[in-house]
Amino acid sequence: MANDRNAHGHRHEGCDRQAEDPIGALTTLSRRQLIKAVIASGAVASGAGFLLRGSVSSAQAAGTAERLLTLTVNGQKRRVDVLPQETLVQTLRNKLGLTGTKIGCDRGECGACTVLIDDVPSYACSTLTHRLRGRKITTIEGLEGPHGELHKVQKAFIAALAPQCGFCTPGQVMAAVALLRVKPNPSVEEVRQAISGNLCRCGAYDNYLQGVLAAAAEV
Repeated sequence: MANDRNAHGHRHEGCDRQAEDPIGALTTLSRRQLIKAVIASGAVASGAGFLLRGSVSSAQAAGTAERLLTLTVNGQKRRVDVLPQETLVQTLRNKLGLTGTKIGCDRGECGACTVLIDDVPSYACSTLTHRLRGRKITTIEGLEGPHGELHKVQKAFIAALAPQCGFCTPGQVMAAVALLRVKPNPSVEEVRQAISGNLCRCGAYDNYLQGVLAAAAEV
């Protein structure tokens, strides 16, 4: 009986421990299961990576080849490595060293990054570079004359005291150049509409307006 009691007592003691901490027993079991699951999933992932290594490498190689673009910028063919999500302003400034194009709002609102794409003013911060295969890109640097002289719009802006801080000036110049290429003798209202997409933090809108009209008068 003593042995039975001892045996029963031993069993009762074990049952009492589980009854006292049932959550602890379940927690220990859960941890064990979790560790086993993590090890198993890691082994599966490692095996899958080994089996698919050849296909992944080929896809990466194809992606790398896809990133190499030839862009026509300011009349020159430029070979450049472009990320899939890269915007034109990033490519111009960081890859091609054309820092005349400014980054203002970086969300297509202020116009500081305005460039010409096939002679149409466009926001470089909201244009993906990968979309520009075969397109003609013109930046503020591309307006320079053969001997380094300024474009007539730039000269007119200086004479009209349009640039204040100067940060928005490249975008203002590009918008004005695009207008004068299609309308050499624009009206005041047409000039206002053409530069309405370019914000000037210094408020020199009238100066820019007069500068565009002065440049048009030279034609």
